[in-house]
Amino acid sequence: MENQFEQIRDQQKQSWNKFSPGWKKWDDFNMRFLKPMGDAIIDNLKINDGDQVLDIAAGTGEPGLTIAALTPNGSVTGTDLADGMLEIANANAKAKGIKNYKTQIADVSELPFGTETFDGVSCRMGFMFFPDMQLAANEIYRVLKPGGRFATAVWAGPEQNNWVTTIMSVIQKHVVLPAPPPGAPGMFRCAKPGFIAGLLEKAGFTNITRNEITGQVDYDSFDRYWQIMMEVGAPIVAAMAQTDEPTKNIIKEEVSALFHSRNTDGGSVLNYAALIICGQK
Repeated sequence: MENQFEQIRDQQKQSWNKFSPGWKKWDDFNMRFLKPMGDAIIDNLKINDGDQVLDIAAGTGEPGLTIAALTPNGSVTGTDLADGMLEIANANAKAKGIKNYKTQIADVSELPFGTETFDGVSCRMGFMFFPDMQLAANEIYRVLKPGGRFATAVWAGPEQNNWVTTIMSVIQKHVVLPAPPPGAPGMFRCAKPGFIAGLLEKAGFTNITRNEITGQVDYDSFDRYWQIMMEVGAPIVAAMAQTDEPTKNIIKEEVSALFHSRNTDGGSVLNYAALIICGQK
């Protein structure tokens, strides 16, 4: 792996480990939010009992834990760079009584599994953060058995995801954020139509499909929205760390105004949109 990709990987590992307590605290909320994307991945994988499934960028365990329940005579392996996240996944598996789920620290660009090991591979909201996405697609293709399926979920464009742009658009008005290098990991890196399909096709996948999921996420209140973003949003916290207290207060006031302008009925909902891409070996 090239040095620049190793640096990105190491930074991501540190960041996810740092924020794993926040993800643990808000796990129930985040898993409800992300469940439609996980369900769509599962639908596309067409799980059969006895399947061996790999869940990449497993985070706190989903959709791998749900998949494990669908293949009681098979198994699910969840991989992630951050051991702090996988500790939560293992605890969730134990709490749910799931016996056929295990975790392993692994880099998607160097998967520690033999060729043609898995019947299916899932990846929910991780692909856009891989340093070398083509290498990742190649590795996923390698570890799949012939006929095996890969399904991933990534965020659609920022204009469809005001659950995050509500706060980021305000921060960008007050904080000078360096422009990321072209192709750098980021939330909306895979939003362009056909982008991931092109990577999968180059890796060898066929029968590639793309679908979009839209919906709303209910934060109950602005204060809860603000708290969640401050505890799980690594880029948000990093940007806010560059500001003084008066600027932070101004940002919070402006975010609050924007949040409430999008909820004139008194609610606390924001929009999201995700893309589901599936391919077959």
